[in-house]
Amino acid sequence: MTEPPFSDIAAVFSEDGALAQYLPGFRARSGQQAMAHAIAEAIRERRCLIAEAGTGTGKTFAYLVPALIGGGKVIISTGTKTLQDQLFERDLPLVRDALKLPLSVALLKGRSNYLCLHRIAQAQHEDLFPSRRDAQYLKTIASFSRTTERGDRSELANIPDHAGIWPLVTSTRDNCLGSHCAHVDDCFVTKARKEALDADVVVINHHLFFADALLREEGLSELLPACNTVILDEAHQLPDIATVFFGKRIGSMQLMELARDAEVAIRTDASDLTELLTRIDRLTLAIRQLRLAAGEFPGKLAASQLLSLPTFAEALQTLTKVLDETASDLGTVAERSEDLGVVAARTQTLLRDLQQWCEINDNADKNTSENASENRAEEIPLIRWADISPHGWQLHASPLSVAPIFRDFVENSARSWILTSATLSVAGQFAHYQHELGLENAQTERWDSPFDYEHQAILYVPTGLPLPNTREHTDAVIDAALPVLEASRGHAFLLFTTHRALQHAHQRLQTIFAERGWDWPLLVQGEASRSELLERFRVEKNAVLLGAASFWEGVDVAGDALSLVVIDKLPFAPPDDPLLSARLEHLKKSGGEPFRDWQLPQAAINLKQGAGRLIRTETDHGVLMITDPRLVEKPYGKRLWRSLPPMRRTRALEDVIAFFDTRNRES
Repeated sequence: MTEPPFSDIAAVFSEDGALAQYLPGFRARSGQQAMAHAIAEAIRERRCLIAEAGTGTGKTFAYLVPALIGGGKVIISTGTKTLQDQLFERDLPLVRDALKLPLSVALLKGRSNYLCLHRIAQAQHEDLFPSRRDAQYLKTIASFSRTTERGDRSELANIPDHAGIWPLVTSTRDNCLGSHCAHVDDCFVTKARKEALDADVVVINHHLFFADALLREEGLSELLPACNTVILDEAHQLPDIATVFFGKRIGSMQLMELARDAEVAIRTDASDLTELLTRIDRLTLAIRQLRLAAGEFPGKLAASQLLSLPTFAEALQTLTKVLDETASDLGTVAERSEDLGVVAARTQTLLRDLQQWCEINDNADKNTSENASENRAEEIPLIRWADISPHGWQLHASPLSVAPIFRDFVENSARSWILTSATLSVAGQFAHYQHELGLENAQTERWDSPFDYEHQAILYVPTGLPLPNTREHTDAVIDAALPVLEASRGHAFLLFTTHRALQHAHQRLQTIFAERGWDWPLLVQGEASRSELLERFRVEKNAVLLGAASFWEGVDVAGDALSLVVIDKLPFAPPDDPLLSARLEHLKKSGGEPFRDWQLPQAAINLKQGAGRLIRTETDHGVLMITDPRLVEKPYGKRLWRSLPPMRRTRALEDVIAFFDTRNRES
């Protein structure tokens, strides 16, 4: 790479610097400059930096500028595909052009985001679809696949993300034919990887980052090129995502997809062996029977809870037996075609995963993760649990801690690591986050938001509310929110910690809106995709949106569309979560205090995420209403609200109404 035309970071961010000349309305921000300097130093010295930047700091440009100037080969990982697309399509080209740097940039997503030409042809040949609509979608997809350059399914915005056709026209690591595929020369995944290998900057997401780390652990080929600098944006998500990727999991969806692919392969290449199709039917039945055997227990459960049910233990044994027989039968015809060979290998892998889950001892202290690094000094206990949904199931064996694994990635690589987010610290301290990822020796820095929260926002905690564990709490939340909704004229997010509370609130608000003649759009999570709901919220006037977990973060609604955020409860994780229970018990045995050392800091970080939806620009104004009396009535409440932006605090409804009256007159 040629020497850049400048080396002074401060000059880039100055009032007459490169960014100001290229971006109308750009203003120098001291926090952004300081963050860019810290990142430049970490890159130069190949250190690990944990950087928290409050909303409005401009952290994206603060890490892009030093990374493009001196980061060498750079990988930038984001929390979501939406942020990934924004970086690739808008922010990166903008900064690159402003700095006049001749850098190539590539976008790389997980393989399920790219169309698979082989599976499209297979789907057209078999004509087996989840619905008639999916059959119509296939025609659109097949036509698109002949003209697209990237084969990225996000370019087909008219086909919903949840459409049943997608698994039929995309591949996974398990069902890809690799170099044996007839379409290998035109493969969209292969093209995207080649571009990533050749590019100076590669934009990925966290799931792909950990998938690559996992593959490297298993000694398989690397998805991502070696690099000099890794930047992990939205880094607060890393502990949870790492926990999923560095454990073992097997679920009904994986097995149902296997059964469907096996049926297609058998009909195509072994149609003379009808008994194989009978075997697949038995497998499909066994997968469904396991869900029925779990009974009415949706949610996360410890393995011991489920296995204590005789029906579940028996159904699990039956499924294992049928899967074993299916693997044996498919093995006899594996050589007939590439598709049958791949299906047979997948069956063996899933059988092994299921058998391993069944054999794991519930005494987690005696087990270690297969995916853990051979070089780390300590063993990692596994926790066995299950996630039961209304229509499916997943069996998990998760590491008690990902800290030793992640620490190895960082410390055993000669590169710089930048982990950044708006929510990493608790009351200015990073100890909890550092402990989760094993980065106690990393440098930490934080920069407050430049927004004037004292004048732009109010934190309102109503008086007289019942405790959140009482039956009447959700009704009390709605009652307390009604006068505030009236004052704000809608323009509100109502965020709930449980789906049950969300549904109850929805039913009550529907009735109240009708009785009061409020014609404000009432949008509810689950009625459409998140992106669809957010777009409607931005466009439609006075909308009120009810959401749960997925709306607490990564949602950016600036301006007058949003001026009220209501949070029903402090976001403490449910204590009956089996993985959390195991972690808290381990912490207690180690001499720690579970509530102080884990539950409270985690709740503070989650609360900051929810609160962060309110003020997104220097001209936004709004009210953050938290309807949980523990925030002000419990001693630990102070630690929570001190982690929030420095808003003016009140418990008086009159202050809130006066705030909105002033805002409404000004607008």
